[in-house]
Amino acid sequence: MDFTISPDVEALCARIATFVETRILPVEADRATWDGHGNIGDTALVELRAQAKAEGLWCLQLKPETGGGGLGKIGMAVCYEEMNRSIFGPVVFNSAAPDDGNMMVLEALGTGAQKAEFLAPIVSGAVRSAFAMTEPHPGGGSDPGMMRTRAVRDGDDWVVTGRKWFITGAEGAEVFMVLARTSDDARRGHTCFLFHRDDPGWRIERRIPIMGPEEHGGHCEIVFDGLRIPHRNILLEEGRGLKVVQTRLGPARLTHCMRWLGLAKRCVEIATEYANTREGFGTRLADRESIQLMIGDLAMRIEIGRLLVMKAAWEIDRGGFAQKEVSMAKIHVANLLHAAADTAIQVNGARGYSQDTVLEWIYRYARQARLVDGADEVHKMLLNRHLGQLGRDFWSWDAADA
Repeated sequence: MDFTISPDVEALCARIATFVETRILPVEADRATWDGHGNIGDTALVELRAQAKAEGLWCLQLKPETGGGGLGKIGMAVCYEEMNRSIFGPVVFNSAAPDDGNMMVLEALGTGAQKAEFLAPIVSGAVRSAFAMTEPHPGGGSDPGMMRTRAVRDGDDWVVTGRKWFITGAEGAEVFMVLARTSDDARRGHTCFLFHRDDPGWRIERRIPIMGPEEHGGHCEIVFDGLRIPHRNILLEEGRGLKVVQTRLGPARLTHCMRWLGLAKRCVEIATEYANTREGFGTRLADRESIQLMIGDLAMRIEIGRLLVMKAAWEIDRGGFAQKEVSMAKIHVANLLHAAADTAIQVNGARGYSQDTVLEWIYRYARQARLVDGADEVHKMLLNRHLGQLGRDFWSWDAADA
């Protein structure tokens, strides 16, 4: 395993760092530029996105022929971490969920016609997208076998009925993917469909209030009551919906971790800056052993997270699935982010609890990290399954060819 980055990736990361420092952080610091849901307002976002495009920092995760920068997963790990030094960074570079994962799966599995109709507008930044899979009880969540939303063939169309919820970005999306059951086959019973916002036969029931700040478009409950989708809008093929999910969610979990590492580092940055200047009882906070232990522990845990993410990225770049590697990274980094925000708030005291810094934003956001794209417990169960299958080989090293 060699995590040496190329000079091109190093230079690109430096350009991203400069852009975040000089363009995005000043906007983040001005609360007047925020929208009512704790995200960057559209006016500021449009301006910064235009600047990112002009600087060649747009959609770096996609292939050049798609309109992207051609980064592999290792390059993405380096750049995404730097992008999310700001809470607004990823969306400025068009590398934020859910568009990030949606673009990558459409690029990988879409037909030429589907890419032109559904992918190209997201890549350009003209529209946003959503992926509708999770359902309220008793429907499917982490277990797709419980899915109750159904699609029934009617001539050249499929008619979708059912309900989804916590669909990220739905209120602001124009392009949608929906996973529905098309048969009772355990492995080939799900199909992924593409549709547009203005297609009749579905509605947003509500924008679900959540604890933390929201992505653009919120987290919505949506109802399908006769949505007709042409057969040509099936992504991959009928009955291969779980393959679509696997293609999308594996890398998406990892890109979450890449971004969360950037936020965790930002927490340490804010805590360290304050500890270096704040004095009490004649001593700087930074000189107190208790503070040194707290920040040193975070530094170690962030580096562990970076190594887990890079190992998973390396495995994917060389053609592997990295299922257990992604699960380990997801568990560790999600918990790390929450700990980093909590520790930084503790170091900053009342200042950290206030809105004078972004720590309280990150703290509220961080709690969802242990739930989205598979709860901690689900990933630990998957790791136990791998351990049962591999035994001691769970920890094996890849040997060079003789």
